[in-house]
Amino acid sequence: MMLQTRLYELRRQAGLSQEELANVVGVSRQAVQKWESGASRPDIDKLVILADYFGVTLDNLVRGTDPSPSAGGSEFDPRPTIVNHYYSLWHYEYRSPHTLFGLPLVHINLGQGFYRAKGIFAVGNLATGFVALGGISAGLLSVGGLSLGLLALGGLAAGIAALGGAALGLIALGAVAVGCLAIGSAALGMWSVGVAAWASRVAIGVSASAPLAIGQEVSGSATFLTSLPHSAAELQAAISAYAHAPRWIEDLLLFLTQHISP
Repeated sequence: MMLQTRLYELRRQAGLSQEELANVVGVSRQAVQKWESGASRPDIDKLVILADYFGVTLDNLVRGTDPSPSAGGSEFDPRPTIVNHYYSLWHYEYRSPHTLFGLPLVHINLGQGFYRAKGIFAVGNLATGFVALGGISAGLLSVGGLSLGLLALGGLAAGIAALGGAALGLIALGAVAVGCLAIGSAALGMWSVGVAAWASRVAIGVSASAPLAIGQEVSGSATFLTSLPHSAAELQAAISAYAHAPRWIEDLLLFLTQHISP
């Protein structure tokens, strides 16, 4: 029995259309049609998928020879294998054979659906690792649509240092930023810099509200309008008095204050 005849027979026994079988293998319906007509033959990888799916040996699939009798002599029924051997339209996975701390050095697991990658360097729909890249990612260095890490970059980012559309962290930079030091269009923190800035100590922005507020529209115990001239020494003294921050933060706040457009 030729391959095309055997493939047609197995497909009909399983009650599958050519399109359904194509989805199982990850090819087009036209490819299955060509296999069954004898116009082309599947490559070895596709043959393995087909044999596993139908629960037959490669020899049985290609040559049509009877498989070795199994214990109990039960008749072959392809239908129960559908749940256990389903192959999506697209999926790629690579796992490095080398490990560190019990994790593969590299794990890539991507596809249509939910696939998790876990490794020192992880790339996946859901990725966890020392360096993680994915739709949802968590790691020391994390990059993703939603990311969590010591250093997190993403649409939504949370971490010690976070950079994203919306960022939450000790140091947060984003369109919306919430953190001890927050820099963004809308910033909320202990020290905040933004178009609109609210802070418990120092706020710098077009609109600023804090005990020390510096900007075009200001509200606070001590205020500085950027439209008026102020000396660097005067600003530095005010920032030092209200910020109660490490020197590098005070220097950064002074620098940003001096570069706000009037």
